[in-house]
Amino acid sequence: MAPVLQSLTTLPSYLLFAAAMLGFLLLFIVAYTAVTPYSDLALVRQGNSTAALTLGGAMIGFALPLTSVASHTTSIVDLAVWGGVALVSQLLVYVIGSRVLLPDFRAGVEADRTAYGILLASLSIAVGLLNYGSLTY
Repeated sequence: MAPVLQSLTTLPSYLLFAAAMLGFLLLFIVAYTAVTPYSDLALVRQGNSTAALTLGGAMIGFALPLTSVASHTTSIVDLAVWGGVALVSQLLVYVIGSRVLLPDFRAGVEADRTAYGILLASLSIAVGLLNYGSLTY
């Protein structure tokens, strides 16, 4: 039983990091949905797969760098700093993807053109993976 109790000594750190990461994810969802010119969650509730893909891909792309930081540090400040960087990078992915690569992106999402969602979700995840790999200590 002693090894189990010894492992549980890190429970407060786990709870702090888990709560912080979930909080950052919620903050990201709020920020992301604020910059999109359509109501992501309303479209998802209506069954719009494209909106679900873009939002889901962005969430994964955001969560990847947070996971890397949490795996390599014990500092909640590091998590906050790099979480901010990840948030900004994912918002930039959206802006570039929706305005440069697919200028009619809003209409594509609202019309549920799945290919648009797949492209933006893939781009979001790819940037998240690059951020993840860049965050080595």
